[in-house]
Amino acid sequence: MTVSPIKRTFKVTAEDEWIARLAACAIALAVVEAAIPSPIPGFKPGLANIVTLIALQRMGWNAAVWVSLLRILGAGLVLGGFFSPGFVMSLGGGIVSLLVLGLAQYLPRRWFGLVSLSMLSALGHLGGQLIIARLWLIPHNGIVVLIPVLAAMSIVFGLINGLIATRLLRDAEPSAPPESQS
Repeated sequence: MTVSPIKRTFKVTAEDEWIARLAACAIALAVVEAAIPSPIPGFKPGLANIVTLIALQRMGWNAAVWVSLLRILGAGLVLGGFFSPGFVMSLGGGIVSLLVLGLAQYLPRRWFGLVSLSMLSALGHLGGQLIIARLWLIPHNGIVVLIPVLAAMSIVFGLINGLIATRLLRDAEPSAPPESQS
């Protein structure tokens, strides 16, 4: 039996390597976060979103989409919850969050920095999760009672994550990832 080399038909760019590194960091943070107890089942601080924010700031929206979706898929596989209700809610929240980031990146940077984008993203993530929970898991309007508490927590965690991402970017080494064409 002989070993045949795998032939790549595509070229891996420096941007692809950065996206893979960032996604790996985000998956690691998601795994760590899964061990943190939560007062409300399924509600987490979204530490992995810090990495998505960094990808957005350094490489653009397309890279942030890749990092976020790879993180959701990777964490689902690593934590054993692939295609579980938690995975579907995370995916739904992630998609709405990315759509919010995609629209919000065009807001004036003078008034909307990374912290503001983080808070908007966190609220978008919550909105996506609530839509899935309402349509699939809790098919009645009682879920609306949780919105004020969950929205307040989303804003607080969005603020904290945005501040952390801003600090990390400010303290980052000059060997930044390649600029994206997004």
